[in-house]
Amino acid sequence: MVAILVVSHSARLADGLGELLAQVASPDLVVRAVGGTEDGRLGTSADLVQKALEEVVGSDGVVVIPDLGSAVLTVRTVLDGFDSDRVVLVDAPFVEGAVAASVTAASGASLETVVKAAREARDVSKL
Repeated sequence: MVAILVVSHSARLADGLGELLAQVASPDLVVRAVGGTEDGRLGTSADLVQKALEEVVGSDGVVVIPDLGSAVLTVRTVLDGFDSDRVVLVDAPFVEGAVAASVTAASGASLETVVKAAREARDVSKL
């Protein structure tokens, strides 16, 4: 099953979204939510992102959805040194994209299909 990693500047926001994803998808779905810095401040920690990726990389792929621009930069930095072609950074709405990706992943869909579902969440006319 494809895993979902959400990356936020806020630990509380990431944890809340992780909780939501656990409610709307299968209990078998692997979801990791990373937010804030190691010392609890707002920001994005490359070390926390790296650790979360290492925990889920054995899945059928990982869809990574960040919340803001510097989170994107942090994820890109981590991915530059990460040896896997099964991790996809997706430009999608943070909540809607993560929900669409999670529900699709829970159905057993391929990495490509999960990525597409996350991206399509940007277009409300398709909902």
